[in-house]
Amino acid sequence: MGEEPVRVAVVGTGDWWGRQHAKAFSTRTDTELCAVAGRTPERTERRAAEFGVPGYTDLDAMLERERPDLVSVCLPNMGHFGPTLQIIRAGFPLLVEKPLVFELDEADTLLAEAAERDLFFAINFNHRYARPMRLAVDAIDAGELGRLTFANWRFGGEPGTSPHPYANLIETQCHGLDLLEHLCGPVASVMAQMSDVTGRGCSTTSVALEFANGAVGALLGTYDSSYSYPGTHLLEVNGLDGRVLIEDTVRRYTFTPAGDETSRVWQAGYFNDRDRDFHATFDRYLDAMLPAFTEGRPPPVHAGAGRRALALAHAIIESYELGKRVPTV
Repeated sequence: MGEEPVRVAVVGTGDWWGRQHAKAFSTRTDTELCAVAGRTPERTERRAAEFGVPGYTDLDAMLERERPDLVSVCLPNMGHFGPTLQIIRAGFPLLVEKPLVFELDEADTLLAEAAERDLFFAINFNHRYARPMRLAVDAIDAGELGRLTFANWRFGGEPGTSPHPYANLIETQCHGLDLLEHLCGPVASVMAQMSDVTGRGCSTTSVALEFANGAVGALLGTYDSSYSYPGTHLLEVNGLDGRVLIEDTVRRYTFTPAGDETSRVWQAGYFNDRDRDFHATFDRYLDAMLPAFTEGRPPPVHAGAGRRALALAHAIIESYELGKRVPTV
């Protein structure tokens, strides 16, 4: 591919990530949006016209005619498996939105078939690329927190559209499960409580976590809240030598040394729109993913990370249904 922009086709025409993917790939200098594909003619035509590219409702026809270098899949959460497998079997590298899928056997099928074809297979765990998250990784790697003792994740808002009884856990709290392991290492066991008082399935989940390094943690995730509330998201990682606190993913990072009342705080400055914009975490992720793709390296966040988050989610479901601690390593 050399210096030529990566030709990307976006599969999915939704108003959330479908549009965000199309916008990102159409405005970067290292990519070219070559096509969009959707399920309904009206929405597909509208999105294609918005970005001035061909639109398709036949996925095979799009792949055959456009021959994209990379396919970006951002369909409704419970509709990932079939189209993703179709793209893999056609032999195209791909980036997929989270969650990977809802069932472990489907995840295993996708990973095995992609590996069989030696395909680049990335997943968009974009929360990893928020500036506060990267500062937290740096602080932990530099030993500023010392030995980790506990971590807490809280995140919640309104329900999505997926009818799955554990939708919040699988499609939204996958970010928390991924990030807690990203920061603190493997989760060794889980024990869960859930609430279904709204009649929308288990829409609030509380999980006690044991990490393999001896630390403990907690995850509280819900669809019974509101994204309009201040403090929608909170992540705390505590060590013997210091604590990291992240508020609303992109809003504020605070490091406080143990025994010191003076904290080091990061928050985006007046002109720093990019770091304060949650959607721009996707662009930050692409800054890392696209060079890996063009240079023939593995993706910085392989789709296997989606399988791991799903495995943790299924262990949490098992814990809740059986009323016991479930090992995860």
